[in-house]
Amino acid sequence: MPRVSHFNVPADNPERAQKFYEKVFDWKFEKWDGPTDYWITTTGTEEPGINGGLSKRVPGQIGITNTITVPSVDEFSKKIMDKGGQIILPKMAFPKIGWVAYCTDTEGNVFGIIEMDPKAK
Repeated sequence: MPRVSHFNVPADNPERAQKFYEKVFDWKFEKWDGPTDYWITTTGTEEPGINGGLSKRVPGQIGITNTITVPSVDEFSKKIMDKGGQIILPKMAFPKIGWVAYCTDTEGNVFGIIEMDPKAK
C-alpha cells in the first residue's frame, strides 16, 4: 500500500526557515547535491515518522507538500485522473532519486507521488 514517505517545506527564506525548525524541533538540515537548492531534513530517529526536505518556495506554492511513494508514477497518475484528481506538474526526474509528479485530490489538496529509481535523469 502506498504511504506518505516524504514532505517538503517551501520557504521564502530557506536559511530563516531552517533556523526556525532547528530551534523549535531540533531538526537537522543537509544541503542536497542536486540540480536545485534543496536541504534534506532529518526529523529524528527515535520515534516513528518521516523525514523530508526544505526548498525555496516557487510562486503560488502554499503549505507543506506530502509525497507518497508509488510503484509507478504513470499508473498512479492515471488512477488519480480517473478518480477526479488532477496532475498539476507532470512526471519529471529527480536525478538519482526517481520520478515525481505533483497532483491535487478532489478537494484541491496538493500532494506528490514518487517512483524510486536511482537511474532517473
